[in-house]
Amino acid sequence: MRLSKFFLPVSKEAPADAAIASHKLMLRTGMVRQNGAGIYTWLPMGLKVLTRIEQIVREEMNRAGAVEMLMPTLQQADLWRESGRYDDYGKEMLRITDRHDREMLYGPTNEELITDVFRAYVKSYKQLPLNLYHQQWKFRDEVRPRFGVMRGREFLMKDAYSFDLTEEDARVSYRKMFCAYLNAFDRMGLTAIPMRADTGPIGGDMSHEFIILADTGESAVFCDKALLDLPPPGLDLDFDSDLNAEVEKRTQYYAATEEMHDEAAFAAIPAESQVSARGIEVGHIFNFGTKYSLPMNAVVQSADGQMVPVQMGSYGIGVSRLVGGIIEACHDENGIVWPESVAPWHVGLINMRVGDAACDAACDDSYKALTDAGMDVLYDDTDERAGGKFARMELIGLPWQIVIGPRGIENGVVEVKNRKTGEKTEIAFAEAMKKVAPK
Repeated sequence: MRLSKFFLPVSKEAPADAAIASHKLMLRTGMVRQNGAGIYTWLPMGLKVLTRIEQIVREEMNRAGAVEMLMPTLQQADLWRESGRYDDYGKEMLRITDRHDREMLYGPTNEELITDVFRAYVKSYKQLPLNLYHQQWKFRDEVRPRFGVMRGREFLMKDAYSFDLTEEDARVSYRKMFCAYLNAFDRMGLTAIPMRADTGPIGGDMSHEFIILADTGESAVFCDKALLDLPPPGLDLDFDSDLNAEVEKRTQYYAATEEMHDEAAFAAIPAESQVSARGIEVGHIFNFGTKYSLPMNAVVQSADGQMVPVQMGSYGIGVSRLVGGIIEACHDENGIVWPESVAPWHVGLINMRVGDAACDAACDDSYKALTDAGMDVLYDDTDERAGGKFARMELIGLPWQIVIGPRGIENGVVEVKNRKTGEKTEIAFAEAMKKVAPK
């Protein structure tokens, strides 16, 4: 993409009410524009990052055997009355009445709706196990939306829902999602720690939050340092195998959110292994048994002919919240430092002397070679000062920069900079291609 033809409204300063790094940087880089309290328009660069995260989530859900669908944003109130949650959910639910006086709501979550889909089509244990997921916009009328997309009212979520015949089968499904989440977050360049968590209004008897550590995290978290060094299960994981050992490898260590913290248990950890920090929740998984299937009559026929309510679980990832979470974990004093897997562009190509025939030709040739090699490139072909170009590239945080100017052309080299390490090298363009190629 040529920057001269792209919409990238960067600014030097963020609004005074932007309190945390991700909110400031998303506004300064023109990723989002606020339309109201907790409601944002996703501008082109922000949308590119959002869709990259969405695709990683999709690939890892599919790898774990989940099946994608799409549910609507609006739901019927009667479904929520069946489960008993309509009156209990509180003021965070945006309630709507249509022109026919039918009571509806803007979905804050989808347990009732997916249970209704399931009971309409699945009648036998032979159709189980089943895991259905979607990625959809949601709305929760937060009392005090803050921190940009980290605590917005409208947000993009991935929700998966598992259906099983027995409690043990449901735990098998839970372990699959547990491992899939670790792989997904690792692919985004994050170390996400699974922590024992409160089930809250979703309900259930087993729950883990996936937390990334950040100074601006919304809550206190406590864990064993060993969890920070554990590698993910891996993309070659066989999801049809027994995953209990993979889960126990992590749950054997102490890790809990503030609500579930046990000071005595934490104190038993050697002092040098105690981690007390702030954390950002980027995912949450639940096993809630028959909480919804029983009142909503989501039953299947078992092998002995009995009609039994299915065992259910739900698994959420905050897709739009992750954009802010990644920035909180990956930035410096100059701007964002994107992990390669979610960066809006892989390479920033800078033409140091636009209008110079040799520079323009070298940059055009380089741009074509990089894009032909499958790399997503932002080509700064604007007629601006060098200092402004460098500052903008640092701010938007692309993993690699390639700088082409008259002196380099004369010497047969380009300058390559790694945004994360700051390392600069002057090498031939052919070598630069190899250096910046996605790993």
